[in-house]
Amino acid sequence: MSSFAEFGTLVKNRHKPKDKPKDTKVALGFLAPWLVGAIFLSLIPMLYSLGISFTKYNMIKPPQFVGLMNYRHMLADPRFINSLTVTLTYVVVSVPLQLVAALALAVMLDHGMRGLAFYRSAFYLPSMLGGSVAVAVLWKMVFGSDGLFNAFLGLFGIDTSMSWIANPDTANWTLMALHIWQFGSPMVIFLAGLRQIPRELYEAASVDGAGKWRQFRSITLPMLSPIIFFNLVMSVINSFQTFTQAYVVSGGTGGPSDSTLFYTLYLYQQGFASLRMGYASALAWVMVLIVALLTGINFALSKFWVHYDD
Repeated sequence: MSSFAEFGTLVKNRHKPKDKPKDTKVALGFLAPWLVGAIFLSLIPMLYSLGISFTKYNMIKPPQFVGLMNYRHMLADPRFINSLTVTLTYVVVSVPLQLVAALALAVMLDHGMRGLAFYRSAFYLPSMLGGSVAVAVLWKMVFGSDGLFNAFLGLFGIDTSMSWIANPDTANWTLMALHIWQFGSPMVIFLAGLRQIPRELYEAASVDGAGKWRQFRSITLPMLSPIIFFNLVMSVINSFQTFTQAYVVSGGTGGPSDSTLFYTLYLYQQGFASLRMGYASALAWVMVLIVALLTGINFALSKFWVHYDD
């Protein structure tokens, strides 16, 4: 949106005497690739998808207009309700835990240690690999009946041969653990925010007798609240887009018993497995509305806990 705003400002002020035509043309030239991509690769496909959502379309025959039938069908679709429940549970549980883990490690690394660059890179690595097919396959093996997790439990005398992936009560929790493990990206952002907090505040608090926990609650959290808010919004959006892990672990079925049927996986099944592209497009736009609603709620609530410099 910032690029759109910049483009609008350039167009609005292009005739003002104080503007340099050459600079404006150069700026528009640099913006041109982004604008072409935004229009032809994002905006136009989105509008086409919106139109398709009001049709019955199997990608073989021409689209047939059906009005709001796709949207009405969702209300009576139990798998849609289940996929939404599974995804919301995944987001509500895994996002806060991931942010807590990221913040805890960022605070630990902020105190300084030998090999800080190595640890920072090592902790960031899961964020780069966590969404890959290879890691999803590895995760499926780790939580299988003969996996490393059961072997680890055996060290404490807990003998179990249960497949945590194949159990409907635990399958989604294993994917939550995979998401929490990918804490590297928010951790790096938290670490950058911690470095911007003036050390004089902690020194003054120490002089006043404040302990480490009080300093964390009264200085670190308020000063870091904009960064927490940013990570929260981005994590919620990214969590709704989770697809690869659920697809690989369940073999594309969302099993067992639809316990890993994420919203994006159900959308994929409807669009590319069942060739119900009209219904899949409607599902996609409902997801856009849900994410927009949750983002709006986060922004509305942010005024009660996010503190800026002013």
